[in-house]
Amino acid sequence: MSRIIAGAAGGNPLKSVPGDATRPTTDRVKEALFSRLESWEILQGARVLDLFAGSGALGLEAASRGARQVTLVEKAPKAVSVCQQNATLVNKALKSETASVQRGSVDSVLDGYFDEPTRTPRKTFDVVFLDPPYPLTEAELETTLYKVSRVLADDATVIVERSSRSPEPVWPEMVQLFADKKYGETHLWFAEPVQPE
Repeated sequence: MSRIIAGAAGGNPLKSVPGDATRPTTDRVKEALFSRLESWEILQGARVLDLFAGSGALGLEAASRGARQVTLVEKAPKAVSVCQQNATLVNKALKSETASVQRGSVDSVLDGYFDEPTRTPRKTFDVVFLDPPYPLTEAELETTLYKVSRVLADDATVIVERSSRSPEPVWPEMVQLFADKKYGETHLWFAEPVQPE
């Protein structure tokens, strides 16, 4: 069973999505990931987007550790229900409505955050988690990352979690890789917006 590791909601168990359609992040990887993010001091007060959220474990861990606003994006009905239950649990522990769930495909939700006619984001995020399902192709991930790049705050961090057998994601020109780390079967990539010279 997954749980919130640390922070204001630390120790709370999280419901898991039934079946094998989702791939939960192990506690070991989650612990390593969040200790790294905390050492960079980017979680406190952050606006977080958790794409392909599954049970919502990554976004809700960020909420427990001081994120200001967390949006869990999921389209599978079972996963949406689990996300909602877990968000309710964490919000109760935090005594605030920090976490919310947005149902829909990742690409359509990202399109909704961007105003095409004015070419400006309606919403921006400081931290974005992407833990896409295995069937997602490299080309589909590239499209999603391009859409993510349009809604990033200036000093945002994007974290992509994939199988250690997957190739490095193709980054849009506005985003650059700055770190990566393998943990057994899991590979994490960390990227940030390219700053204008």
